[in-house]
Amino acid sequence: MDLAGVRTMRTASGREDLALAPGETFMAGATWLYSEPQPGLTGLVDLAGLGWDELELTMPGDLRVGAMTTIGDLAAWAHRSDLPAAPLMHQCAESLLASFKVQAAATVGGNVAKSYAAGAMVAMAATLDGVADVWRADGSVDEVPVADIPADNGVSHLGHGDAIRAITLPSAALAARTAHRRIALAQHGRSGALLTGRRDTDGSCVLVITAATRVPVVLRYTQVPTADAVVADALAAPGYYTDPLGTADWRRGVSATLLAEVAEELA
Repeated sequence: MDLAGVRTMRTASGREDLALAPGETFMAGATWLYSEPQPGLTGLVDLAGLGWDELELTMPGDLRVGAMTTIGDLAAWAHRSDLPAAPLMHQCAESLLASFKVQAAATVGGNVAKSYAAGAMVAMAATLDGVADVWRADGSVDEVPVADIPADNGVSHLGHGDAIRAITLPSAALAARTAHRRIALAQHGRSGALLTGRRDTDGSCVLVITAATRVPVVLRYTQVPTADAVVADALAAPGYYTDPLGTADWRRGVSATLLAEVAEELA
């Protein structure tokens, strides 16, 4: 879709270029930006010139994922990696309603910043305790758990002019076993429920509900819970919603069933 209202476009090369003028917005992979009308948008600030596409293991063994890393590049990296949690990165990339062409352009940071319920990079990072480096419009820098960034379906807690610089996945989570389930009403439809989990080396367990709820639901246990406990917690979780791709009751029911499967696999 053409953005007929856009009159200016500039490429950011440093932090000073991230100050947005009235009518401007950031452009990362632009896969969402060009997918629908953008009323009031008159200028684009391209983040591609900042070099934020690193994928690197730091000395403690954490994985730093630059915000401009494409989802396709992350999936390819995960496919080559022997880290126990790497399969979850690839599985979440494949959970998006996106062709390989879109995955080659869409960015990890953009998927998180848009904060759609079905944003599978949110699911991946929330499950692995990902923390985002957020460059605030006022010049400060905050470390924000990715699970806390979504405020609603398609609404984030990021302020106007805030930018995600990178997401760090800690070494302890990368060493965990993971599991994944996904369901949609249509074979090639957007996720109606995305259930993910990890079991750490100390036996503790994290289970996450996304796509079915407006914001991520992160459940933490000292050990892998029983199926009955998982079902009860999933049914009681807040935020299930109805839209053309599924009713709230359907999302709640399938989430409980599939999250119990995730826990069983981790056990």
